[in-house]
Amino acid sequence: MPSTLSHSTKAQYLIGIDLGTTNSVLAYCEIQDDLAHSPVAIFDIDQLVGAGEVARKPLLPSFRFHPADNQFQEHDLTLPWDNQTVVDDLPNAIIGEWARELGAKVEGRQVSSAKSWLSHDAVDRESDILPWSSGDDVEKISPLIASASYLNHMRQSWDHHHPIHKLEQQEVVITIPASFDESARNLTLQAAKLAGLPNIHLLEEPQAVCYDWYSRHLDSASELLENIPSILVCDVGGGTTDLSLISATHTDGNLSLNRIGVGDHLMLGGDNIDLALAHLAEQRLSDSSTNKKLNAASLMKLIQQTRKVKEDLLRPDAPEQAKISVLGSGSRLIGGTKSAPITKQEIHQIVLDGFFPLTDKNEMSLKRRTAVVEFGLPYAADAAISRHIAEFIQNHAPEQRIPAGLLLNGGVFNSELVENRMVNLFNKWNDSPITLLDNPNPDLSVAFGAVAYAKARRGAQLKIGGGSARSYFLHLKQKKKASQALCLLAKGSEAGHEIRLTGRKFLLTLGEPIQIDLLTSTQEQFIDSTNLLTPPQNSLLLDVDKNRSQAAFRPLPPYIATLDSNRSRDTLQANQKDRVEVMLACQLTEVGTLKLECVSLEDNKQRWLLEFETRKHEEFEQAQAHPRLAQAQGLIASAYSANKKIDNPKLIKTLNKDLEKQLGKRELWDFSTLRQLFDAFSLGNKRRRRSADHEKQWLRLAGFCLRPGFGDPTDSWRCEQTWPLYQQGIQFPSSQTWSDWWIFWRRIAGGLNQEQQETILADIAKYLHPGAHRAKGGSKEVSEQGYEAMVRLSASLEHLDSEDKVLLATWFFNRAQKSSDYVQAHWWALARLASRTQLYGSQHNIIPVAQVSQWLVKMLDLDWKQEPTIPFAAVMMARKTGDRSRDIADDIRAQIIDKLQLNRASQTWIDLVSEVKELTEDESKKVFGDSIPAGLHMMNG
Repeated sequence: MPSTLSHSTKAQYLIGIDLGTTNSVLAYCEIQDDLAHSPVAIFDIDQLVGAGEVARKPLLPSFRFHPADNQFQEHDLTLPWDNQTVVDDLPNAIIGEWARELGAKVEGRQVSSAKSWLSHDAVDRESDILPWSSGDDVEKISPLIASASYLNHMRQSWDHHHPIHKLEQQEVVITIPASFDESARNLTLQAAKLAGLPNIHLLEEPQAVCYDWYSRHLDSASELLENIPSILVCDVGGGTTDLSLISATHTDGNLSLNRIGVGDHLMLGGDNIDLALAHLAEQRLSDSSTNKKLNAASLMKLIQQTRKVKEDLLRPDAPEQAKISVLGSGSRLIGGTKSAPITKQEIHQIVLDGFFPLTDKNEMSLKRRTAVVEFGLPYAADAAISRHIAEFIQNHAPEQRIPAGLLLNGGVFNSELVENRMVNLFNKWNDSPITLLDNPNPDLSVAFGAVAYAKARRGAQLKIGGGSARSYFLHLKQKKKASQALCLLAKGSEAGHEIRLTGRKFLLTLGEPIQIDLLTSTQEQFIDSTNLLTPPQNSLLLDVDKNRSQAAFRPLPPYIATLDSNRSRDTLQANQKDRVEVMLACQLTEVGTLKLECVSLEDNKQRWLLEFETRKHEEFEQAQAHPRLAQAQGLIASAYSANKKIDNPKLIKTLNKDLEKQLGKRELWDFSTLRQLFDAFSLGNKRRRRSADHEKQWLRLAGFCLRPGFGDPTDSWRCEQTWPLYQQGIQFPSSQTWSDWWIFWRRIAGGLNQEQQETILADIAKYLHPGAHRAKGGSKEVSEQGYEAMVRLSASLEHLDSEDKVLLATWFFNRAQKSSDYVQAHWWALARLASRTQLYGSQHNIIPVAQVSQWLVKMLDLDWKQEPTIPFAAVMMARKTGDRSRDIADDIRAQIIDKLQLNRASQTWIDLVSEVKELTEDESKKVFGDSIPAGLHMMNG
């Protein structure tokens, strides 16, 4: 991503860092007058290779090992420098080659694939969750800290050898996958800052590979690419497969390279190949009499062995077979070593046919889950990289033509066999032979290319253009006119160039939420006001409907924010809105996101920055408003009007039925309608306390409209505005009102943060505690406070720590067996609390599998026919995720399946226990405890 940012005046070196999933690399060159020909070298990184043994290596394996107390002497861990760890890091973590080797010998203490975890949005990437499969006795760190620790280690090694020219003073480029979203990119910047590198530039890895190729062919690149109009860069790293399409054009003898396509985030790489081989070895190492699988920690240890065997057997001169040997666990190692042979043919079949099959060019990737799923990471559903490439070409290549050039990168392409398979695949797809561009150092190419990019930023060599891969438009909606789209940033705009839309002015409202709707398009031409085709250009105003089919507009989640005003409310007249005239300034940032600023027309220095948040849902669709939405909103406004004179007691009692007359059955209200109805209820939240009926209807309908508290870009703000109501409590207490109150908070619990959820638990725990029922008159008091609703609410608080969940689940599990009161609520709560997959919470906060297994064994002895909620709970607790650290043991799973079959449970329930499957709509409704809003897909799994 080219940039025009200023260069460091203190820099003596250009630095390129490949922060890899499997290995990290640092390349550098000295800043000289003839920078184009300044030689680039790899910096050998000091690292522990054994106890007390330090060596300098070109690769720093991206592994950490967390030793047990007193496992090593202090001098065993000594590095050449006085080690300064990252804030919140562990003091004695081992990083690099020795950490990788220790992971093959000792299970449960190795951190790997931190880069993959950094892009995994179903977990809290700033929480201490790694090593993922470790026991309670192992200290953990976050993916953010793990990534920062690798950068910190490289910085300290560099500084040790360059005490005058510290790394933080140099011009540093760190590479990331092109498919990293905004959140993962920003976390990478944060990791660099934690590591003492506050000022860095980011570069997409496929571009780095292309920069490296060009820098090695400065004098011949134009000639070599003369008949190659486009190049596919295929970078298969340890954790991801990154695809980019780069065009090569020649104008007046000058070569131009432009990125014209970037692939989606694809968590599929060398880790998946190693895992597939580990599964094969596991079958041969396991006891045939029990067929018991390894636990997650043992499997991780096995993967370190299979990785080396894979590399050995993929060499052209490889032996016919190799052995995988694994030491036993614990202290009894003598005689505990097991070995399993793996042949060269088996390796070839798994790698070539499983991951690089000779598929047809029209064969798209499979969406159902067929790939290996382990260690909590959301690997791609289809393991065949070939099909993903074919799909990428169909989506991004001009006229779906097969690129004429192929540039491969990643450790897997060190194998000539895999490289040749890729060439054969493209030759099968294309009428003419593919041109394979050379890459002699697949392990080092990205770091080399990062330095070449730094040279290009200083004008020493060709820069890859392309800028923004798509055009961005401001969606201007008008009630009685056709909506329009104003081009903010045209496709191809370069990073770092601010574009001011000086010919347009807008009225910006301060001090209250605003919404900005954006559209994107990758099209090259649009229909303008004169019905002629025109390329995208800044400030171009288009008719959306006229271009809908031509331009394939895609809406982005709208930007919602409350922008601060520099004027106090006292300076404004009553009910006056604080508004200011602005123009828009846009630019593509160095991290590849759109930066939009509102610039005051009165004072150019006064700006309001709009930064796009990353959403959990990749696709956002704008629904058409219901034709009678305005009438429905009018009913709500009348029912909760500030004017008491028009208050109609009958209207509030029939509000639900009246809304259904306007909009149809409420279970069918779509997502957009629900949120707009909630906004109407929110305006009248103070009037909910006018009467018992007002309060009851408000709680029931407002909660229904905001459920599950997330899914819409505005929901975080809605929940933030709603939370103060919790402190107010209810105005008309009764058993039913208390239930409505707790149901309201259960419905929107997904939009509450951990602190808010803990506040709720602290208030209701005294009623949930088993002792509350044993006290004299306790059961009646608890019931009057809405006990059943509190049980279901507590089980819906997925942000709670796992210790709190274990305590709650234990209470409910014991009560479900001892008392028939609220038995269905207790079993449902256990199902939700002990589920292997949460609906919205981070995976690291689930109840440990050992505890769940104990409950399941006891549940097998219960009569499932007497209480049908028990098998439902068993299904949720035994549901297969594919992650061994979360899944129950196979023998317990088999017993659960047998009992489900004996009780004639539905096949879908049995499938959830036996296979990795998504919940159906009915199953999601049962788990959530309510219907899911139409148009919202829960993130379960």
